[in-house]
Amino acid sequence: MTEHKFNTEYLPLAPLLYRIAFHILERADDAKDAVQETFLKLWDMRQKLDSVESAKAYSIRILKNECLDRLRRTKKTVPAEQIPTNGAILPAEEHLDAKMRLQKVLGAIKSLPDSQRKIILLRTVEGLSYGEISERMGMSQLTLRVLLARGTLRNLSGRKN
Repeated sequence: MTEHKFNTEYLPLAPLLYRIAFHILERADDAKDAVQETFLKLWDMRQKLDSVESAKAYSIRILKNECLDRLRRTKKTVPAEQIPTNGAILPAEEHLDAKMRLQKVLGAIKSLPDSQRKIILLRTVEGLSYGEISERMGMSQLTLRVLLARGTLRNLSGRKN
């Protein structure tokens, strides 16, 4: 791919890519860095870009992967006491209530049967799709969804399945 073709097909996608990156990363500086990194990757593979059917779709896929990699690198386990409250300082009573609710949720997850607990953790913590979880656990997506629903209903109602 020539520099001119790259400039006319890929560079005009910058505003769209920035909006997507900002939506995923929620920080302007991180979004700008992700877009810049995406363009660097595209430029490095410019010899292969002539075979790409949709410059837009291909660029978005690379950007999404870049954003997800950034999120994984910065993902840290934060103790309940350090969970941000959007700048608001909670009164001690509300802080205690929030900690108690978090403990209840964690307790409910721990009380689930192993398969249901794994499904919930893979879905909510690791952010895997039902298809990815299905492959990893060796069960159909329907079975997976039933187990997930049973675990949720069980904990909401306080009953055992």
